[in-house]
Amino acid sequence: MDGVSLNTDPVVDDDADADEFEIEGDCGMAKCISQSGVIQGENPLPPVVGMEFDSYEDVYYFYNCYAKEQGFGVRVSNTWYRKTKERYRGKLSCSSAGFKKKSEANRPRPETRTGCPAMIKFRLMENKRWRIIEVELDHNHLISAVSGKFYKSHKQLGIGTKRALHLDSAEEVQKVRLFRTVVIDVEGNGSVEVSSGEFRSSHNQTSQLRLKDGDAQAIHNYFSHLQLIDPNFFYVVDLNEKGCLRNLFWSNTRSRVAYGYFGDVVAVDTICLTDKYQVPLVSFIGVNHHGQSVLLGCGLLAGDTIEACTWLFRAWLTCMLGRPPQVIITDQCRTLQAAVADVFPRAFHCLCLPRIMQKVPEKLGGLYEYESIRMALNNAVYYSLRPEEFEATWEDMIHHYGLRNHVWLQMLYEDRRQWVPVYLKEIFLAGMLLTRPNEVVESFFDGYLDKHTSLKEFLHKYDQALQANHQLEVLADMESRNSGFMLQSRCYFELQLAKLYTNNILRKFEREVEGMYSCFCTRQINGEGEVITYMVREQIEVDGNRRECRDFEVLYNATEMEVLCVCGLFNFRGYLCRHALSVLHQNGIEEIPPQYVVSRWRKDIKRSYVLNHSNGGIDINNPVHRYDHLYKCIMQVVEEGRKSEVHYKDTVQALDQILRKLNLVEGRL
Repeated sequence: MDGVSLNTDPVVDDDADADEFEIEGDCGMAKCISQSGVIQGENPLPPVVGMEFDSYEDVYYFYNCYAKEQGFGVRVSNTWYRKTKERYRGKLSCSSAGFKKKSEANRPRPETRTGCPAMIKFRLMENKRWRIIEVELDHNHLISAVSGKFYKSHKQLGIGTKRALHLDSAEEVQKVRLFRTVVIDVEGNGSVEVSSGEFRSSHNQTSQLRLKDGDAQAIHNYFSHLQLIDPNFFYVVDLNEKGCLRNLFWSNTRSRVAYGYFGDVVAVDTICLTDKYQVPLVSFIGVNHHGQSVLLGCGLLAGDTIEACTWLFRAWLTCMLGRPPQVIITDQCRTLQAAVADVFPRAFHCLCLPRIMQKVPEKLGGLYEYESIRMALNNAVYYSLRPEEFEATWEDMIHHYGLRNHVWLQMLYEDRRQWVPVYLKEIFLAGMLLTRPNEVVESFFDGYLDKHTSLKEFLHKYDQALQANHQLEVLADMESRNSGFMLQSRCYFELQLAKLYTNNILRKFEREVEGMYSCFCTRQINGEGEVITYMVREQIEVDGNRRECRDFEVLYNATEMEVLCVCGLFNFRGYLCRHALSVLHQNGIEEIPPQYVVSRWRKDIKRSYVLNHSNGGIDINNPVHRYDHLYKCIMQVVEEGRKSEVHYKDTVQALDQILRKLNLVEGRL
């Protein structure tokens, strides 16, 4: 797996400093390992560049747990020291790394090493935390989890910190695997000034979650239950210096697998923080092949600070194996903007347009001529076709109404490239950034969570929300696969996509097909070279009660079969607009070019919500390994069995036969 940094700080290799020296071998760990411990935890994640730990020993513990699960041993290859005898760098390798020195003994021991390249390198950073800076996961020899228990390193337990919920008995520890991931913390970023209504960056509110009586037990019970029914359930706990719960993140298997299909554009819903709900919930949301919201993870934050948001984003990114989204959408908030820039430096950061426009009455409602200002703002934001047109309209509004010194409008203009549609036309947004007037963003947990919902009540309703969402997707899958879409026209574009796309997306595309016939004038205005420019005139509705004619410029390249409209609908929504369709139609094109048929909307792609990142080998003597493996197998059977009535009947019959056979075996024992 490619290493993806969870931090943006540069990694500097200063091995050549005169004040430092290197020691090879295991001496760096010899004094720090208990000789009697046995590793009990299990960590499903591979090491990733950028992971940080509190201590040298924590790195060893983490890598040793990973090695035990994969089926190889660990040894300390190198440890670098300064002249002050302070460790500042280390390298852990597979126990098969390198080769032994040749022995002159009469009966030398056989060679057991293979020169294996698998290793991690890590170093002490300025924040006094240890960061992984280089990773090699591939081995040049066979590994198997069954053989992991025979390695010497697995008989030793480092003193690495486990961020786990405390259970009452050793028996419970055996039932529920609580060591799920490394500790994820952030550096102190100080405080920033934000306007009223935004997140505050103060340390007096970040000490711990404000839990009521029974909330902690409810979290413990719920997470323990989820781990038993979902072997790949993932969570990270952030504790303060007193051991109290501060921040929390979790994600189930379905969410983690869904991210692999629909992780190109992700929205972060922080409405519960901004509106001060009892449950300080932050949700990561994507959109599936039906255009429906899909949950990609949840978190609870003790405070709405840069530190808390950065911790949560890093926890989520670690859960998703270090793969950042292409686009991330948040509310306009300096706290969120700083955290996104830190954790997702390569993702395009958009600000949620509907949430910004919802603030207009609050921010501008007291101004003289408010209604005229609101209409001028709407006109600039929603109906500008080019950046220069937006900026000219904005300047006219500012000048005409004397708004030059309005702080909120100044901040909006500074961030315009992140929320105004004319600046976002080259970014694929999969319909997640709503760009039309009066569109409202709905929360994933609408109907299940409001300002007065308690944490215990939310945890009770959480599964209901997920099941309802899952059921909607299953019903939409069945409708798209088993029932024909009722076409409103015989347009060949619609006929083409009806064979490929899900019904929900087809209904949205159908509006563009219908609108194609309202484009009453399509004329060529420039025909030089391969690219031909067309002007498509359409009568559009403005402010809900007024209609006006607008000209939309469309570029068409017949050689490359490319079509580009100034309205930018394809990147906004994921299907061609009426203006582009009009130009294709005028040129006698009977099918939408393949580059405009988006695979994420297709109904014929097999999507299985079974997470599979194991190495294929299990320890059949370990009941947890047996459970994990059987769970993954049976979920594949369930996915196949639900596809049709015939599959369902065959699946039930086969499962009955398996149960009868197992009962007979149990009776003979």
